[in-house]
Amino acid sequence: MTALTQHTEQLSATTLLRFATAGSVDDGKSTLVGRLLHDSKSVLTDQLEAVENASRSRGQEAPDLALLTDGLRAEREQGITIDVAYRYFATPRRRFILADTPGHVQYTRNMVTGASTAELAVVLVDARNGVVEQTRRHAAVAALLRVPHVVLAVNKMDLVDYAEPVFAAIAEEFTAYAASLGVPEITAIPISALAGDNVVEPSAHMDWYGGPTVLEHLETVPVSHDLTACHARFPVQYVIRPQTAEHPDYRGYAGQIAAGAFRVGEAVTVLPSGRTSTVTAIDALGESVDVAWAPQSVTIRLADDIDISRGDLIAPSDDAPAVTQDVEATVCHVADQPLTVGQRVLLKHTTRTVKAIVKDIPSRLTLDDLSQHPAPGRLVANDIGRVVVRTAEPLALDAYADSRRTGSFLLIDPADGTTLTAGMAGASFAVVAEAAATDDDAEWNF
Repeated sequence: MTALTQHTEQLSATTLLRFATAGSVDDGKSTLVGRLLHDSKSVLTDQLEAVENASRSRGQEAPDLALLTDGLRAEREQGITIDVAYRYFATPRRRFILADTPGHVQYTRNMVTGASTAELAVVLVDARNGVVEQTRRHAAVAALLRVPHVVLAVNKMDLVDYAEPVFAAIAEEFTAYAASLGVPEITAIPISALAGDNVVEPSAHMDWYGGPTVLEHLETVPVSHDLTACHARFPVQYVIRPQTAEHPDYRGYAGQIAAGAFRVGEAVTVLPSGRTSTVTAIDALGESVDVAWAPQSVTIRLADDIDISRGDLIAPSDDAPAVTQDVEATVCHVADQPLTVGQRVLLKHTTRTVKAIVKDIPSRLTLDDLSQHPAPGRLVANDIGRVVVRTAEPLALDAYADSRRTGSFLLIDPADGTTLTAGMAGASFAVVAEAAATDDDAEWNF
């Protein structure tokens, strides 16, 4: 067995964690990511040399590890992060897909993109500044997107003399706020990304902290990719009808299983029409299989010739979602132009795009105290609020709390195709038991 083959088999046997970093401007997100990559030996020699050369040209003696992720020229020149930077790395215990998101308030929408598929969010806080408005905004986005694990990384501890009371006060404030939003798990870690304290290696300056380093937590946090336990959903992407001599009557419906599993012989319902049939065959990679599960791309064949086209949803008949034309959702507005009551939009849900109108904007979230500002009339860039949308055609939506894949949607400008708003159907924040907000052990999670 060659070393390459052995390494490939080792990686295939490890689990995958998707996570995103977030935080206010200059809290050190890119430096943390660079430190993770550097200290976990995930940086190629030529990449490190390029960073060292760029750092010297800027008059810096030590390599600026933030340059490992700030790939845009404007990012390097200004020393800020503008767009989401995706990085892939691995350790012997786990593989990672990392989304380094911007800190400026005008780029909060980019965090929505980075965190929409994340299973963990690392929220950085500058130990000198504590929890600021942008920290609360990022915690709210993580809660709205139902990110199951949140890490509070209190950075720049070296600039506050590694003082435990500073860390404890920030951790208590953030934990109380995030818990009130319904974040199920919060882990607080004091770090110095610049010096490397508690990032990959334990810090020699904070003997009062007995918890994991950032990488240790990333390697050990429970990750569940079992989409088969979710409600089975199959958005139709394409109808295959070869009409050849070899396949004169073949009619298959191709797409990616969004959640759950489908089996030959299973009774299914096609939405929004409501017609029913039975799965007679499932084709995957050119072969017939008896069962297929998310996120496989397959072709499903049915017993009956039903009018099915792109955008239709196939689901088990005993577990089909409700069909509606009135969508109530929490949204994050991502466009520069505002979203207003009465505005005509396109709503894209899985593979289906329909015309719609914004009937009402009942409230906008005030991040300082989580109060709802009633009837704002419009949402501007980076606002989080509730909307009611009426669609021209019925949609089969799940609640976002039940399925991140089939409970999410986009509102699009019909004039130029610009994405206006990212939406999460159903309730906004998770319901939190009072005990979770007052349990000191749960807060610290050491």
